[in-house]
Amino acid sequence: MQTNIPPRSTIRLTRRGRLVLVVAGAVVAGTAVAVPLLTMNSGPEQTPAATLVVPEGWRASQVYDAIDKALRLPPGSTRRSVAKAGLKLPRDAAGNPEGYLYPATYPLRKGATPESLLRFMVDTADSKFDAAPIAAGAQRNATNLYQTVTIASIVQAEAATKADMGKVARVVLNRLERGMPLQMDSTINYALNRNTVHTTQDDTRIESPYNSYQRMGLPPTPIDNPGEDAMRAALNPTPGDWLYFVTVKPGDTRFTSEYATHMRNVAEFNSLHEGTGRPQSPSRTRSSSRSSAR
Repeated sequence: MQTNIPPRSTIRLTRRGRLVLVVAGAVVAGTAVAVPLLTMNSGPEQTPAATLVVPEGWRASQVYDAIDKALRLPPGSTRRSVAKAGLKLPRDAAGNPEGYLYPATYPLRKGATPESLLRFMVDTADSKFDAAPIAAGAQRNATNLYQTVTIASIVQAEAATKADMGKVARVVLNRLERGMPLQMDSTINYALNRNTVHTTQDDTRIESPYNSYQRMGLPPTPIDNPGEDAMRAALNPTPGDWLYFVTVKPGDTRFTSEYATHMRNVAEFNSLHEGTGRPQSPSRTRSSSRSSAR
């Protein structure tokens, strides 16, 4: 005899901001309009439990806002609680948890506070990052752990696909080794607290330690909270001599070591998007230009 029991379902957010509804093993995807902060997981003889989803690539500011909403606190409450949370962060972080709020699904237990959730996230990051293979990979790339997390955060923001992550990491390392500025749009976006691939010449002139067009080396902190794939790419970048990349169209990201070749790729990108109203800033032709179709 069959009974009509509603299928168990949950909602989660993928890395690229798409809602995924999982119903009894079936997956239905749709474009996210409002980010789901809470999920309710239930099953036979289970008590529904609320959880907080932190997607890969979220900035600390987004995590703070999500915690405030999840715990129904006034805006800014979690941000103000960082200093008193007793977070076990690297010395280089100077108390800033950016990069260490590990992307995962966290249970919202009774009595949860901003401090307890932040500690849970940072402790999770520590458990993921504090391992011999991580240290060995960082040493191999002549970086320390905090710098590796910073590179991973750039990879998370810049790579159009998981397959591109290792190559993007290699571009970052190659440019660092050659004493070249990174010239990454993602660091400009972080400085301006925005998300866009449209970078102008004026943007590249802003005064900020995160302006990788004007300043050499890595930004002073990670620019988001990278996931496992981005961290793996930062530790084991794909071998290559690339210095430039541009996503000409979806699924077609081109990496090259030759500036002239890169310029031809950028010209093709501009030609494909001519008349679409998308900015075609010359500033985005110098390093890691990408199309807006990610």
